[in-house]
Amino acid sequence: MAPVSHEHPPGAKSDTDDVSALETEAGEVRRFWEGLGLPGLVDVHTHFMPERVLRKVWAYFDALGPLTGGLEWPITYRQQEAERAAVLREFGVRAFTSMLYPHKPGMARWLNDWAAEFARRTPDCLHTATLYPEPDVETYVREAVEAGARVFKAHVQVGAYDPADELLQPAWGVLAAARVPVVIHCGSGPAPGKHTGPEPIARVLARHPELRLIIAHMGMPEYEDFLGLAERYTEVRLDTTMAFTDFSESFMPFPGQALPRLAELGDRILFGSDFPNIPYPYLHQLHALERLGLGEEWLRAVCHDNAATLFGC
Repeated sequence: MAPVSHEHPPGAKSDTDDVSALETEAGEVRRFWEGLGLPGLVDVHTHFMPERVLRKVWAYFDALGPLTGGLEWPITYRQQEAERAAVLREFGVRAFTSMLYPHKPGMARWLNDWAAEFARRTPDCLHTATLYPEPDVETYVREAVEAGARVFKAHVQVGAYDPADELLQPAWGVLAAARVPVVIHCGSGPAPGKHTGPEPIARVLARHPELRLIIAHMGMPEYEDFLGLAERYTEVRLDTTMAFTDFSESFMPFPGQALPRLAELGDRILFGSDFPNIPYPYLHQLHALERLGLGEEWLRAVCHDNAATLFGC
């Protein structure tokens, strides 16, 4: 495993300690999926983006920005880009994404260019793209699809836009026709936005019922509303990112009465982690899924098979 390169203050853990801890965790993660008889994991919600953008994201978490809900949010995997990718490989993640997103007009096309280049040099990363409501969105979304984008990321909370904005309708149409999935952060956690919640997404799906939306974070905290959309629309899926963990359960718990619905939708729940921007070890997300008690068949589908089928990986 690649060594951690950041320096430590006197008395803090050494780089050697960090590498040893990562190697130990990697062994435990591998034992988890090996015990399920899987060839590895597919993680549909990991963040890779231009370094200066990622550093600003980390600074926002460090400063307890409003969109974090004011929560303490230490970044567990604060390594350089190549080291972070190496960590995922050591964990046995067979395919992952480079979730990235604009917060203003004119940014998405540049991010898409970066993500296309990242995918070229990172073959186990699913070529990711993004979008924003602006006049040329249909053009650059179509260009990204034609260039091989396999998944898109939309962030309603950070972008502060209505996903049902008329400017986005042609782009949603392109993605629905191309059957390219979109991981969309549209729930109101960890802090609500003007356009978060199930209602705007319901309006999008009413116009584009074949759109392959993957609701990030299980739609927290509106879990049951988003489960309802998945029950209504066969192409709607949800990812597990940060859901069911001790961190999220402490302020946005998943309702116990919804567990049977979660089990019934087992073929449309996808494993996601939010790596590297998580305030706990990667392994904890896996243990959080296991302790739901939904069985090994459900775990195999969620941790690998559903995404492997969706993305052909």
